[in-house]
Amino acid sequence: MLQAYLQRNAATDFGKTHRFASLASWEEFNEAVPVRTYEDFRPWIERIADGESEVLTADEVKMLEPSSGSSGAEKWVPYTKSLQAEYRRAVAAWMAQNFISSPGLLGGRAYWSLTPQPPRQQRPRTKVPVGFDDDSAYLGGAAQRLVDMTLVTRPELRKISDTEQFRHVTLLLLLGCRDLRLISVWHPSFLSLLLEYLQRHWSGLLDDLRNGYRLSEPSIEIRPDPARASELERLGHDNPAGLWPALRLISCWGDANATGSIEEIRASFPGICIQPKGLVATEAFVTLPFAGSRPLAIRSHFIEFLDEAGVVHPSWSLGKGQRYSLVVTTSGGLYRYRLRDRVEVTGFYRQAPSLSFLGKEDNVSDHYGEKLDETFVANCLQAVFVRLELEPQFAMLALDRSGSTDAYTLYLQCKDVRQERLGEQLEAELCRNPHYELCVRLGQLRKVRVHLIEESAYDIYTASLGERGMRLGDIKPTPLSRFCDWSKKFS
Repeated sequence: MLQAYLQRNAATDFGKTHRFASLASWEEFNEAVPVRTYEDFRPWIERIADGESEVLTADEVKMLEPSSGSSGAEKWVPYTKSLQAEYRRAVAAWMAQNFISSPGLLGGRAYWSLTPQPPRQQRPRTKVPVGFDDDSAYLGGAAQRLVDMTLVTRPELRKISDTEQFRHVTLLLLLGCRDLRLISVWHPSFLSLLLEYLQRHWSGLLDDLRNGYRLSEPSIEIRPDPARASELERLGHDNPAGLWPALRLISCWGDANATGSIEEIRASFPGICIQPKGLVATEAFVTLPFAGSRPLAIRSHFIEFLDEAGVVHPSWSLGKGQRYSLVVTTSGGLYRYRLRDRVEVTGFYRQAPSLSFLGKEDNVSDHYGEKLDETFVANCLQAVFVRLELEPQFAMLALDRSGSTDAYTLYLQCKDVRQERLGEQLEAELCRNPHYELCVRLGQLRKVRVHLIEESAYDIYTASLGERGMRLGDIKPTPLSRFCDWSKKFS
């Protein structure tokens, strides 16, 4: 795969600059092409946006897809037909494995959560379109058309900006689909919040399903279905799994800060297979759920691994239990691009390494020299939650500047919490970081506090980031936020 990239793109400006035509091995590639971040690629991508061709790839760039982390600035990821084909290969292997292991998935409908459009961003004019109109457009071609045919939802749903209305229409479409077989969402809390809305608005939903529902802007019409409404009324809303008797699989994030929320989904859908997703980014499809593991998507991209000493390793030389930062090379023209995702090798599927996502390595909160990074904070929270036998629906640490002296606050949605004991335990864990401990000892920071949230914490979190222009699909669960205004949001 690496050899194909080099041969196909040798005549591009990037290929000429890095002597692609003369590189004959991974070792030579390693020496000739440095590991880069997005900022290193930005000048090249700006040239593509201005209409230049054969800058990074011989393939035409069809789209620049916006992407950003939960605390980063917007990035534009070049999408080509070849990159879409690489995504399709991973999706095909993932779904084929699901169909083989659970034939009941075949023949029914699927719910793939749509991403509501964020507020329009003021962007410079470009000669290459920015942003796909539809989430399924990531796949392109016949695969996109096939997915669209099986979807419960409709593309127009993305245009609903009001969150409550978005949930209402989504649930009407879901409740009207008796043969729902597959649910795929990003964070499991997305599904939990849908179920909460269903509980609160059950009667209204049944009335709209029985009588029909029409929305003028965007134009959405749901035809009356009195038979299905009567069936649902008999079933009741206490058992969500019973509403969709054909449901076989729920796919959602299950690593890092999503582990607590996924347990809530298991409790709501007993007997249904809950499958943690692989690691998927706008830039690359890294791992896929397969045969009980999450192996590297070896037929999609060329992926390397950067260790803590700064040494890059190919995928065929990894060791179980080792932790790395991901470096990807794709058909989109990102060569040795540092994703800044931290992973651990948990084992192997045949010879392919299986990976677990640990967190973002570039998410560091450092206001006074405390240097708290996401992976460290995630480990601290996990240790305390296990010790105190807590299963939070939402947990995020962030600096709070509302008092006379700044302090980190744990924003937590969880049952049966003793705040004082939790705060003491978490403070002890955080103080294992000598930089943080020194800042507290010097009085630059007060000790950590706990702010309990009764409900809808993840909803508030995503809505806040949506106001900053982030797409829902880009908002990944994070145990640490660099934003400092959460006390107002969660008050």
